[in-house]
Amino acid sequence: MTLKAVMTSPVRVAEIRVGQEVAVSGRLDVNTVAAVRLGLQSIMDRGVGDLLLHLADAEVHDATGLGVIVGAHHRAHGAGRRLVLVDVSPRLDRLLRATRLHRVLTRGPGEDPTTGLSLDPVVPLAAVVSANAVVPLTA
Repeated sequence: MTLKAVMTSPVRVAEIRVGQEVAVSGRLDVNTVAAVRLGLQSIMDRGVGDLLLHLADAEVHDATGLGVIVGAHHRAHGAGRRLVLVDVSPRLDRLLRATRLHRVLTRGPGEDPTTGLSLDPVVPLAAVVSANAVVPLTA
């Protein structure tokens, strides 16, 4: 689903595997977090087990964006699930370390916890996500 926010570039929440894997791209800021939060909650409610959250194309610069990730972590924990961060950018990794959230949030397989860089090749999401899986939504 593509989420439009006021005066910012669109944020995209793409469900890769129903209730199991999601990719977030675009800037997570005060104008977009509410819509992203709703998208993540909807996806989380449809699955069980680990929820893989791909963040390679997400722009998280401050506490607002981190709050969405931490909120999803708490919601997953409350539902007996685990949020797993995948494809974390070096910038986000530094932010997670600076806030000590790297001690709380789970990193995906193949992630180097010292650098946050993926050790495995990343499959482009365009090749994985079908056009039917993306639903336009305006916030």
